Amino acid sequence: MNAVRTRIAPSPTGVDLHIGNAYTALINYVFAKKHNGQFIVRIEDTDRTRFVEGSEKRILASLAWLGIPYDEGPFHQSERLDIYKKCAEELVEKGHAYYCYCTQERLAQMRKDQEARHEPPMYDGTCKNLKSKKDGPHVIRLNVPETGVTKFTDVIRGEISFENKLIDDQVILKSDGYPTYHLGVVVDDHLMNISHVIRGEEWISSTPKHVLLYQFFGWELPIYAHMPLLRNPDKSKLSKRKNPVWSSFYREQGFLPEAIVNYLATLAWAHPEGKEVFTIEEMMKVFDLTQIQTTAPVFDVDKLRWMNGEYIRKDSDLGKKIFEFYSHIYPISQITPILPLVRERMHTLAEFATLAGFFFERPHEFERPKSAELVQFVKSALTNCDWNHDVMEKAIRDAAEKEGIKARDVFMELRVAVTGKTVGPPLLESLEILGRDETHKRLSGVAYA
Repeated sequence: MNAVRTRIAPSPTGVDLHIGNAYTALINYVFAKKHNGQFIVRIEDTDRTRFVEGSEKRILASLAWLGIPYDEGPFHQSERLDIYKKCAEELVEKGHAYYCYCTQERLAQMRKDQEARHEPPMYDGTCKNLKSKKDGPHVIRLNVPETGVTKFTDVIRGEISFENKLIDDQVILKSDGYPTYHLGVVVDDHLMNISHVIRGEEWISSTPKHVLLYQFFGWELPIYAHMPLLRNPDKSKLSKRKNPVWSSFYREQGFLPEAIVNYLATLAWAHPEGKEVFTIEEMMKVFDLTQIQTTAPVFDVDKLRWMNGEYIRKDSDLGKKIFEFYSHIYPISQITPILPLVRERMHTLAEFATLAGFFFERPHEFERPKSAELVQFVKSALTNCDWNHDVMEKAIRDAAEKEGIKARDVFMELRVAVTGKTVGPPLLESLEILGRDETHKRLSGVAYA
């Protein structure tokens, strides 16, 4: 195998790195590193109408957070316009492209007429046979042969072929001098020596245009591998209109980057030993691009939460991560003793506040009405006993038995009075951490129903 060079080429047109792009980036990165190759980032910023200020910075930050470093870049297509112009004009000179002067109004009418005739929307070739260049606004279109078949081999899917008569004379250079995706991606992949183009399956229908461009330029084809697109549990396409798809959302919700990467790795590929939990380094040792499945994998947030919980339970730096996640508002000296009570129940860092927030702030709302009589009863039972959870439990049970009260009712009243909630971490161990004084203050300050 020649030197392996892979890339991702995100567009700065969204909030930050789409989780689907993170999935593709992971596969590109792992494949390159498995073969001692290079992973490149190229920013495809030629769509100026959809450009979002700050998007690139957030994309790169998300890659860094996920632990997917790149070796070269980021390169910017907007800084390479002269290269694309030169390449497009070279194709015109060779007869593989042509100038098109059709107005937007004419093209709109053309598509409307085609729709009325139930024909596929394709350029009708009006400017295809112009003998010389004219003045005025124009684009450059690819001159697709009208007969024959264009084929390519996909590592994941095998041989794929398209009849040339069904391939549109695609615009490759726009009137503003910016390339379309098709010209830009081929020129950049060639000049950057990309050996493997690993991308989403939505680009399969565009690949014959790219293959033709490679042939017209006389360049060697890269190896193609088209990944299946991520789907929702209902099999619909993962979309920002329906789901949280940005990497930053999962960071803000308290997911750990290593858990996200691990989960993404399992979506279209299975570890040969059947493992579900493994590191990127472990994946590199056994990853095989040909083992990618073509069935659209389901991105299930519940499954991701489960996997994140697995990582939380074994994380030796969990206290520090919680401290940083909450912007240092919870002292780490107080987080540390609480962790044994909540770690097993946590699936995200954000759940720490839900489970343990009462340690840091007295409850203002209560999930059920309270009994003043039972609150006073438990307060009295705890007044003179040692502040140890075993001793406290015995004191409460003995007092309840003596008065003919159900102990479970007393414990529930105690929990609600102290934490505001009916469920939570082990109650009496929590009281040990809260301390005698704070517990009695809460029992004394409860607003009765």
